[in-house]
Amino acid sequence: MTDPDQACGRAPNCGNDYLGRISGPLIDRFDLRIEVPVVRFQDLSLPASGEHSHVIAKRVLAARTLQDTRYAKTEIATNSDLTGDAMDRLIQMEEDAKTYLEQAAIKLNLTARGFHRVIRVSRTITDFEQSEHVARHHVGEAISFHNSAPAA
Repeated sequence: MTDPDQACGRAPNCGNDYLGRISGPLIDRFDLRIEVPVVRFQDLSLPASGEHSHVIAKRVLAARTLQDTRYAKTEIATNSDLTGDAMDRLIQMEEDAKTYLEQAAIKLNLTARGFHRVIRVSRTITDFEQSEHVARHHVGEAISFHNSAPAA
């Protein structure tokens, strides 16, 4: 829907119509929403860029190890299992991160599910950085995953 070479004459209405077929409550259940740009054929032969998958796998394993340690004496396995009560007990957020999240929740009209999702994703981002406390920039990054792709 974002490729100008393939845009229909009704753009952006045709894209909005397409997205309108997906219910808001369903989209609200997606933890991460990103827009993936079109890869042009001539770009496929270029050398790969970005992190290698083995490097990413090590970071994932380190984050999961942190979660295993944090949740060892609970029934929670990963951040995705956190509920409201457990979030309050187990996630330590810096004060400016809390304030930023509250302001964003109001401005973006987040649902309760969306609010909790941002907290869980923020905690996961924090784990990837091997940090103890959720900081403002972790919340900002989590919000960007919530809002980067159009919602219905």
